[in-house]
Amino acid sequence: MKKTLTAALACAALLLAACGSPAPRGDAARIDKKLVADLKPGDAQTVGQAVDAFGFDLFGKLADGKANTIVSPLSMTALLAMLLAGADGGTATEIAKVLHLNDRRDVRVGALLRQLSDTDQVTLSVADALWAGPNVPLQTDYEEFLKKTFGATVQNGDLGSPATAADIDKWARKNTNKLIDGIAQDLGLPDSSAVLVLLNAVYFLGRWKTPFDPSLTRPEPFQQVGNVPMMHLNDESFGYTQRDGYRMLRLPYGKHGRYAMEVMLPDDRHTLTDMLGHLDATEWRSTVSALQPTQIDELALPKFELRWKGGLNDVLARLGMPTAFGPNADFRPMSTVNAPLSGVVQKTYVKVDEHGTEAAAVSGGVMATSARSNALVFRADHPFAFSISDQQTGTILFLGAVTDPRG
Repeated sequence: MKKTLTAALACAALLLAACGSPAPRGDAARIDKKLVADLKPGDAQTVGQAVDAFGFDLFGKLADGKANTIVSPLSMTALLAMLLAGADGGTATEIAKVLHLNDRRDVRVGALLRQLSDTDQVTLSVADALWAGPNVPLQTDYEEFLKKTFGATVQNGDLGSPATAADIDKWARKNTNKLIDGIAQDLGLPDSSAVLVLLNAVYFLGRWKTPFDPSLTRPEPFQQVGNVPMMHLNDESFGYTQRDGYRMLRLPYGKHGRYAMEVMLPDDRHTLTDMLGHLDATEWRSTVSALQPTQIDELALPKFELRWKGGLNDVLARLGMPTAFGPNADFRPMSTVNAPLSGVVQKTYVKVDEHGTEAAAVSGGVMATSARSNALVFRADHPFAFSISDQQTGTILFLGAVTDPRG
């Protein structure tokens, strides 16, 4: 993993402290139960592994260990899977390969979204939407697939109108508990040449199974940054393992710990850049499997609140799907307009404090007719990485690297 993801991921775990606010429900409940009921056992885990592999591919192009970075592999997978369902030919082949999927219309993606949201341990909502221009006819089977598999809302609107841009921003705020202000401007809207906009939103809110005592939080040095608020826990047991060059500690949310934050801390001989250089989905999964309940005599973790956004056209093209952005893009199964992608953007937010974590992401794609000592101490007082994942399916929701907890 190589570029910018560092500090943003750390943020995704922190806002849980403000957990009094109600969580958005999104549209995930619309996913067709009959469609996902007949899936084979393990299908969700298989797609979860694809999400993880794509997430680390994306993370590796963005995170360099020198700047805060936060991405949501789950949110971007959902967005690209909706795009894939409307692609054909070489365009579909490229997108599927980037997503580590085989089927153009893979109902298992919807099953994964539904299974992830089926929990009372944390608040997790996933919402999907599509806006089509007033003179843009959607293929009927594509529209029905989006509605049944992703629970997506589909509506028409003039994408060159400020009013439609305002509606898109309102949708983003509603489905992220107002943590993401909007995404229309980032997608270049309003734009009279835009014909289709696809959106995904993910919202996460979780309380630590073992909360930190706010009275123990105090300013302490963070490498190359200065003093930051550092939270403390003493004499508690957590999943822990030592790897070559780094250690991992798993901090669970909720009573049973299905969801958790995995903190990956480089040792004294390695930098965050070193660690990210050989960290991928296989290594992450192997490390998680090696975690063992271990008494931690002292745990120190910085509080942080981070925001990140990035345009991903070039990154996705370099990962293997350049055709989608060019004149040879084939999206005829989506609409006879067959417009290429002109922009893909993701915006993320993470807050971690003594009570838990709040995190949100909105991913958007726009298509336009013209393209564009003895005591075991775990002190995270230097740059580190983290993930937020679901133990049941092994799916990573957020990936991050923290170089400066001050944001």
